[in-house]
Amino acid sequence: MATSPSGKLTLSVAAILALGLTLSGCSELFPSAAPAATDSQSGEEIEQTDTDVFTLSVGQCLNDTDGTEVSEVPLVDCADEHDFEVYGELELAGDEFPGDDAIDEQSDAQCLELFQPFVGISYDDSVYGYTYFTPTEKSWTDGDDRLVSCLIGDPEAKVVGSLAGVAE
Repeated sequence: MATSPSGKLTLSVAAILALGLTLSGCSELFPSAAPAATDSQSGEEIEQTDTDVFTLSVGQCLNDTDGTEVSEVPLVDCADEHDFEVYGELELAGDEFPGDDAIDEQSDAQCLELFQPFVGISYDDSVYGYTYFTPTEKSWTDGDDRLVSCLIGDPEAKVVGSLAGVAE
């Protein structure tokens, strides 16, 4: 799966890189164990479980990953510090791979549309940004992957708790 941010307040490439998120694609395997996550205030290790990116669902929280293409992500309890929460998902249509730009355009528009109903405030008024996982050409063709997972996060810091209905 791939991620591609765009838009005024969408997590910018710089913000994503600052968070360590370089996700794009499901065609290469992510290492079987993500590096240990620790709470920034207490220093205690946060329990996380590597989860198949294809099984993510709305309301799940995850930390960033290493690499440019992923098939697994480190899922964490939303009560612990985390980088992102899945706030929406959609299935893209079509038999032929439409190209990265077309996928990015459709994903960005639909994730933007799903933002306000989840957060409770318009994207333009929110302090939060979004990004998304999208299919790669290889995952589209070889794995029949059409899933887009919309992710919300704070470009300035980790989040504790769900952002559902937070209206910030």
